[in-house]
Amino acid sequence: MSSVREARKIRRRWPVISASVGITAAVVLGALITFRGSPLAADEEFMNELLEERAPWFDLPALFLDWVGGHLVGIVIVPIAMVIWLLAIRRPWAAGFSIVAAAVSAGVVQLLKALFDRARPDFMLVASDEGSFPSGHVANAATIAAVLVLVFGLTRERWWVWVAGAAYVVAMALARTYLGVHWVTDTIGGAILGAAVAVVLWAPIADRLAAEPRARRPRGG
Repeated sequence: MSSVREARKIRRRWPVISASVGITAAVVLGALITFRGSPLAADEEFMNELLEERAPWFDLPALFLDWVGGHLVGIVIVPIAMVIWLLAIRRPWAAGFSIVAAAVSAGVVQLLKALFDRARPDFMLVASDEGSFPSGHVANAATIAAVLVLVFGLTRERWWVWVAGAAYVVAMALARTYLGVHWVTDTIGGAILGAAVAVVLWAPIADRLAAEPRARRPRGG
Protein backbone atom coordinates (compact mmCIF):
# COMPACT_ATOMS: atom_id res chain seq x y z
CA MET A 1 0.00 0.00 0.00
CA SER A 2 2.79 2.41 0.87
CA SER A 3 4.52 1.76 -2.46
CA VAL A 4 1.28 2.55 -4.31
CA ARG A 5 0.89 5.80 -2.41
CA GLU A 6 4.49 6.72 -3.11
CA ALA A 7 4.02 6.03 -6.81
CA ARG A 8 0.96 8.29 -6.83
CA LYS A 9 2.92 11.05 -5.13
CA ILE A 10 5.66 10.80 -7.72
CA ARG A 11 3.12 10.96 -10.56
CA ARG A 12 1.57 14.05 -9.00
CA ARG A 13 4.89 15.86 -8.78
CA TRP A 14 5.09 16.33 -12.54
CA PRO A 15 1.80 18.23 -12.84
CA VAL A 16 2.87 20.44 -9.93
CA ILE A 17 6.28 21.04 -11.49
CA SER A 18 4.70 21.80 -14.86
CA ALA A 19 2.13 24.13 -13.33
CA SER A 20 4.80 25.90 -11.28
CA VAL A 21 6.81 26.42 -14.47
CA GLY A 22 3.64 27.82 -16.06
CA ILE A 23 3.09 30.30 -13.24
CA THR A 24 6.74 31.33 -13.43
CA ALA A 25 6.46 31.77 -17.20
CA ALA A 26 3.41 34.02 -16.77
CA VAL A 27 5.24 36.16 -14.21
CA VAL A 28 8.35 36.38 -16.42
CA LEU A 29 6.19 37.36 -19.41
CA GLY A 30 4.61 40.13 -17.36
CA ALA A 31 8.00 41.33 -16.19
CA LEU A 32 9.39 41.40 -19.74
CA ILE A 33 6.39 43.36 -20.97
CA THR A 34 6.74 45.83 -18.11
CA PHE A 35 10.45 46.23 -18.74
CA ARG A 36 9.83 46.88 -22.44
CA GLY A 37 7.29 49.59 -21.64
CA SER A 38 5.36 49.30 -24.91
CA PRO A 39 3.22 46.68 -26.69
CA LEU A 40 5.02 43.80 -28.32
CA ALA A 41 4.94 43.55 -32.11
CA ALA A 42 2.72 40.46 -31.83
CA ASP A 43 0.32 42.43 -29.62
CA GLU A 44 -0.01 45.25 -32.14
CA GLU A 45 -0.34 42.96 -35.14
CA PHE A 46 -3.02 40.80 -33.49
CA MET A 47 -4.93 43.87 -32.30
CA ASN A 48 -4.85 45.45 -35.75
CA GLU A 49 -6.23 42.26 -37.30
CA LEU A 50 -9.14 42.16 -34.85
CA LEU A 51 -9.91 45.85 -35.22
CA GLU A 52 -10.39 45.28 -38.95
CA GLU A 53 -12.96 42.56 -38.15
CA ARG A 54 -15.12 44.62 -35.82
CA ALA A 55 -18.78 44.38 -36.82
CA PRO A 56 -22.17 44.42 -35.02
CA TRP A 57 -22.59 40.64 -35.32
CA PHE A 58 -19.31 40.10 -33.47
CA ASP A 59 -20.11 42.63 -30.77
CA LEU A 60 -22.93 40.63 -29.18
CA PRO A 61 -21.02 37.40 -28.39
CA ALA A 62 -18.01 39.42 -27.22
CA LEU A 63 -20.17 41.50 -24.89
CA PHE A 64 -21.88 38.35 -23.60
CA LEU A 65 -18.52 36.81 -22.73
CA ASP A 66 -17.51 40.07 -21.06
CA TRP A 67 -20.64 39.81 -18.89
CA VAL A 68 -20.44 36.10 -18.07
CA GLY A 69 -16.69 36.01 -17.51
CA GLY A 70 -16.28 38.84 -15.04
CA HIS A 71 -18.01 41.37 -12.83
CA LEU A 72 -20.63 39.96 -10.42
CA VAL A 73 -21.56 37.05 -12.70
CA GLY A 74 -18.11 35.65 -13.37
CA ILE A 75 -16.57 36.41 -9.98
CA VAL A 76 -19.46 35.51 -7.67
CA ILE A 77 -22.47 33.87 -9.32
CA VAL A 78 -20.67 31.32 -11.53
CA PRO A 79 -18.32 30.04 -8.76
CA ILE A 80 -21.21 29.76 -6.29
CA ALA A 81 -23.35 27.99 -8.88
CA MET A 82 -20.53 25.49 -9.45
CA VAL A 83 -20.28 24.83 -5.73
CA ILE A 84 -24.04 24.27 -5.44
CA TRP A 85 -24.02 21.94 -8.45
CA LEU A 86 -21.06 19.89 -7.19
CA LEU A 87 -22.60 19.57 -3.74
CA ALA A 88 -25.88 18.47 -5.33
CA ILE A 89 -24.11 15.59 -7.09
CA ARG A 90 -22.32 14.67 -3.85
CA ARG A 91 -18.87 15.99 -4.71
CA PRO A 92 -17.93 18.05 -1.61
CA TRP A 93 -14.17 17.90 -2.23
CA ALA A 94 -14.73 19.02 -5.82
CA ALA A 95 -16.94 21.85 -4.58
CA GLY A 96 -14.28 23.03 -2.16
CA PHE A 97 -11.58 22.68 -4.82
CA SER A 98 -13.56 24.76 -7.32
CA ILE A 99 -14.23 27.68 -4.99
CA VAL A 100 -10.69 27.76 -3.60
CA ALA A 101 -9.21 27.60 -7.11
CA ALA A 102 -11.44 30.47 -8.26
CA ALA A 103 -10.49 32.60 -5.24
CA VAL A 104 -6.75 31.93 -5.47
CA SER A 105 -6.71 32.50 -9.23
CA ALA A 106 -8.51 35.84 -8.84
CA GLY A 107 -6.18 36.85 -6.02
CA VAL A 108 -3.02 36.06 -8.00
CA VAL A 109 -4.40 37.95 -11.02
CA GLN A 110 -5.05 41.07 -8.94
CA LEU A 111 -1.60 40.81 -7.39
CA LEU A 112 0.08 40.68 -10.79
CA LYS A 113 -2.11 43.46 -12.16
CA ALA A 114 -0.97 45.71 -9.32
CA LEU A 115 2.64 44.57 -9.67
CA PHE A 116 2.97 45.14 -13.43
CA ASP A 117 0.36 47.89 -13.91
CA ARG A 118 0.37 47.47 -17.67
CA ALA A 119 -1.60 50.08 -19.61
CA ARG A 120 -4.64 48.81 -21.47
CA PRO A 121 -5.06 49.33 -25.23
CA ASP A 122 -6.63 52.54 -26.51
CA PHE A 123 -9.41 50.78 -28.41
CA MET A 124 -11.73 49.64 -25.59
CA LEU A 125 -15.40 49.06 -26.31
CA VAL A 126 -16.22 48.46 -22.63
CA ALA A 127 -15.07 50.06 -19.39
CA SER A 128 -12.37 48.20 -17.45
CA ASP A 129 -10.32 48.71 -14.32
CA GLU A 130 -6.61 49.42 -14.20
CA GLY A 131 -4.03 46.79 -15.09
CA SER A 132 -4.01 44.92 -18.37
CA PHE A 133 -1.71 41.99 -17.54
CA PRO A 134 -2.87 39.31 -17.00
CA SER A 135 -6.46 39.05 -18.23
CA GLY A 136 -8.71 38.23 -15.29
CA HIS A 137 -11.54 37.06 -17.55
CA VAL A 138 -9.28 34.58 -19.33
CA ALA A 139 -7.65 33.43 -16.09
CA ASN A 140 -11.11 32.81 -14.64
CA ALA A 141 -12.15 30.88 -17.76
CA ALA A 142 -8.98 28.78 -17.67
CA THR A 143 -9.44 28.03 -13.98
CA ILE A 144 -13.03 26.88 -14.53
CA ALA A 145 -12.01 24.76 -17.52
CA ALA A 146 -9.09 23.20 -15.65
CA VAL A 147 -11.24 22.44 -12.59
CA LEU A 148 -13.86 20.69 -14.72
CA VAL A 149 -11.20 18.68 -16.57
CA LEU A 150 -9.46 17.67 -13.35
CA VAL A 151 -12.74 16.70 -11.69
CA PHE A 152 -14.52 15.04 -14.62
CA GLY A 153 -12.34 14.86 -17.70
CA LEU A 154 -9.28 12.71 -16.94
CA THR A 155 -10.59 9.84 -19.08
CA ARG A 156 -10.87 9.23 -22.81
CA GLU A 157 -14.64 9.01 -22.52
CA ARG A 158 -14.75 12.60 -21.27
CA TRP A 159 -12.76 14.09 -24.17
CA TRP A 160 -15.56 16.57 -24.74
CA VAL A 161 -14.79 18.21 -21.39
CA TRP A 162 -11.30 19.02 -22.66
CA VAL A 163 -12.66 20.35 -25.96
CA ALA A 164 -15.38 22.45 -24.33
CA GLY A 165 -12.94 23.87 -21.78
CA ALA A 166 -10.35 24.79 -24.40
CA ALA A 167 -13.01 26.34 -26.65
CA TYR A 168 -14.30 28.47 -23.77
CA VAL A 169 -10.82 29.76 -22.94
CA VAL A 170 -10.02 30.57 -26.58
CA ALA A 171 -13.39 32.28 -27.07
CA MET A 172 -12.84 34.38 -23.95
CA ALA A 173 -9.34 35.35 -25.08
CA LEU A 174 -10.61 36.42 -28.49
CA ALA A 175 -13.48 38.36 -26.95
CA ARG A 176 -11.22 40.28 -24.57
CA THR A 177 -8.86 41.23 -27.37
CA TYR A 178 -11.71 42.02 -29.76
CA LEU A 179 -13.24 44.39 -27.20
CA GLY A 180 -9.89 46.15 -27.00
CA VAL A 181 -9.43 45.72 -23.25
CA HIS A 182 -6.43 43.38 -23.48
CA TRP A 183 -3.42 42.70 -25.61
CA VAL A 184 -3.06 39.11 -26.79
CA THR A 185 -0.13 38.53 -24.41
CA ASP A 186 -2.44 39.48 -21.53
CA THR A 187 -4.77 36.66 -22.50
CA ILE A 188 -1.92 34.17 -22.91
CA GLY A 189 -0.63 35.04 -19.46
CA GLY A 190 -4.13 34.75 -18.00
CA ALA A 191 -4.76 31.35 -19.58
CA ILE A 192 -1.47 29.91 -18.33
CA LEU A 193 -1.94 31.36 -14.88
CA GLY A 194 -5.54 30.24 -14.41
CA ALA A 195 -4.90 26.65 -15.47
CA ALA A 196 -1.64 26.39 -13.53
CA VAL A 197 -3.19 27.59 -10.27
CA ALA A 198 -5.91 24.94 -10.60
CA VAL A 199 -3.36 22.16 -11.18
CA VAL A 200 -1.20 23.19 -8.21
CA LEU A 201 -4.25 23.14 -5.91
CA TRP A 202 -5.51 19.86 -7.37
CA ALA A 203 -2.40 17.76 -6.76
CA PRO A 204 -2.59 17.54 -2.93
CA ILE A 205 -6.25 16.44 -3.00
CA ALA A 206 -6.29 14.38 -6.20
CA ASP A 207 -6.88 11.14 -4.30
CA ARG A 208 -9.79 12.66 -2.38
CA LEU A 209 -11.36 13.87 -5.62
CA ALA A 210 -10.88 10.49 -7.29
CA ALA A 211 -12.54 8.74 -4.35
CA GLU A 212 -15.73 10.76 -4.59
CA PRO A 213 -18.78 9.11 -6.20
CA ARG A 214 -19.07 9.41 -9.96
CA ALA A 215 -21.99 9.01 -12.28
CA ARG A 216 -22.45 5.39 -13.26
CA ARG A 217 -22.17 4.41 -16.88
CA PRO A 218 -25.29 2.90 -18.40
CA ARG A 219 -25.03 -0.85 -18.84
CA GLY A 220 -25.07 -2.22 -22.36
CA GLY A 221 -27.74 -4.60 -23.58
